[in-house]
Amino acid sequence: MSSFQHFRDQFPALKRYTYLNTAAWGLMHEEVLNWRQEHDLDFLIGGSVHKMKSLEILDQTRDRVGHCFNCPPDRVALTPNFSIGLNLLLEGLEAGSRILLLEGDYPSLNWPFRSRDFRVQMVEPGASPEARILEALRTNPADVLALSLVQWIDGLLIEPTFLASLKTEFPDLLIVADGTQYVGAFQLDLPGSGIDVLGASGYKWLLGGNGNGFLCFSEQGMRRFRPPSTGFNASGHDLSGREAVGLPRSLEPGHLDLVNFGSLHRSLELLGELGMGAIDTRSREMSGLVARALREAGLGTEALERPRHSTIFNIPGADDSLMERLRAADVVCSRRGGGIRVSFHCYNTENDLEKLLDLLK
Repeated sequence: MSSFQHFRDQFPALKRYTYLNTAAWGLMHEEVLNWRQEHDLDFLIGGSVHKMKSLEILDQTRDRVGHCFNCPPDRVALTPNFSIGLNLLLEGLEAGSRILLLEGDYPSLNWPFRSRDFRVQMVEPGASPEARILEALRTNPADVLALSLVQWIDGLLIEPTFLASLKTEFPDLLIVADGTQYVGAFQLDLPGSGIDVLGASGYKWLLGGNGNGFLCFSEQGMRRFRPPSTGFNASGHDLSGREAVGLPRSLEPGHLDLVNFGSLHRSLELLGELGMGAIDTRSREMSGLVARALREAGLGTEALERPRHSTIFNIPGADDSLMERLRAADVVCSRRGGGIRVSFHCYNTENDLEKLLDLLK
């Protein structure tokens, strides 16, 4: 039995559904459930004695996140989700900063910038967002570029080497990346990526469940933000520590849910056992298979004509009857952007793809 087949067997939902909806919600691994139940049982019988002993979970999670993305743990902020973390962070960005965003990018990325006193320029990504971003920066320089590494509606993947090349030409450009639809499916090395702020929620491809997320910072990212948010938790419960609170901990002003972050930690351990290199390879292989199959079925999109694609696909022009047919066959997916969005994680197989293709005929 392959390691991926064994991994797949630990998700009970896959015994009931053809699950093509990780882009909306990742599944729960049996070992994550076991950890959560044991933790809550220990709290039931131990109260605060157990909780105080369990605070080390937070440092362990910072360490694990840092290890995944080659980021020192003291540059990792734990947040209940990406959206809260980003909103807190932007309170520390200078008013009037010039921001470059992509039209149609995820609202929880674009809206926090657009609702503040920044000078925002929007770029229509088209099929070649890298070229349009480069043209925009050369024509009208920006202080910050913020974008999702994978576009949420059609799965368009920003070329992984592009952001690092941007930093060569624009070394002072601050790059903020939403990795929620990327991390967990593909490898990412923060120092070599060109990214200054990598944020993500853990409930999709990281399979960590709700209520956990993080922000990872480059050295440049650490210097560019001064958010005013703080709290007793941020100081490590040190009454004399208010002035010493650094950037990551300022984004953790109050207590963090140990069950939620323990779930993320356990899931990261499980993904680590598979190996992110192996998951990355499998994601690329599955992406190629799905893209080719959709093109051959006459369901290709502009995004699928690019050299590389993510693990998210949008079937254009799909009507309600097709969605009902998929649901009746226990295929789980989502309506997005006028089409049907399907997504394939490392627990999906070619059989899942074949079932989808049969229903699309």
